[in-house]
Amino acid sequence: MTVTKSGPPRVIVGVLAHNEEHRIGACLASLPLDDPDFEIHVIVNGSRDRTAEIARHAGGGRVNVHDWPEGGKARSWNRFVFDSGLGPARAWIFVDGDAEVEHGSLAALVRMLADRPQANAAAGMPCNGRLMEAYRREMMRTHGMFGDLYALRGEFVERMRSGQIRLPDDLIGEDSLVGALAKTDLAGESDWQDARVVPCTDAGFLCEPVRLVSPASLTLQYRRMINYSVRYFQNKVITSIMRSTGPAGLPRKLSDTYPDWIDGFSPRRNVKWWWFDRLALQRMRAASDRARSP
Repeated sequence: MTVTKSGPPRVIVGVLAHNEEHRIGACLASLPLDDPDFEIHVIVNGSRDRTAEIARHAGGGRVNVHDWPEGGKARSWNRFVFDSGLGPARAWIFVDGDAEVEHGSLAALVRMLADRPQANAAAGMPCNGRLMEAYRREMMRTHGMFGDLYALRGEFVERMRSGQIRLPDDLIGEDSLVGALAKTDLAGESDWQDARVVPCTDAGFLCEPVRLVSPASLTLQYRRMINYSVRYFQNKVITSIMRSTGPAGLPRKLSDTYPDWIDGFSPRRNVKWWWFDRLALQRMRAASDRARSP
């Protein structure tokens, strides 16, 4: 499926992968590796398994692999976008290394951006899981996006790069902040417009469901829940920054701001989140103590 040509000729696809040796093959097999419109990059960050090796052998050498020892999705996102020496692109598409992309989705995202000139981002939709329909309704209502699959207009990325508007390196996930930057058009929260992020119903992804009978899957989900709690508190900090200084005030590391915030945070009074919030705040307090140290 072809995409409409306008602006720079290529579309850059960044697949962010951390310890995904069991899923990266299926992820890459779901991408249009033979289509010259799409330049596929795999960003392997802090992996201790065969993710990079598998990616190098995928697609007959048509996949560019960046194997960096440092972990962290936001840090790797920054390094790929700002520090890899990649030139301008018509669009940048980001995919999680454990997702499988539905056929035609990448072209659909690029077309959506072409059809909606006011939009900075287009969001792919979840296509499996017991909460799929609820997530899709919420995305349509709020113009939200998942980190599993989304596209950014090339001109928007160029403005991020020229302004050096980076994500905090220790941000948990990147999609909520990238979505906020897209909706504010790199300004403050007072400039927020939901229409600058458009859900794309013709683009979708499949993710691996949690297997309740698998100890490894349950352990991974337990760690994710702690990360989700850290992300909840980080978003409070980011919201405050976006309401005051805007993106120019984003710190290189959010942990540098923890000493100003940590004493005002407490676990939510919700049985689902209380325990994970407690563990998240323990982690954040340790980071705050390190930030206070000379």
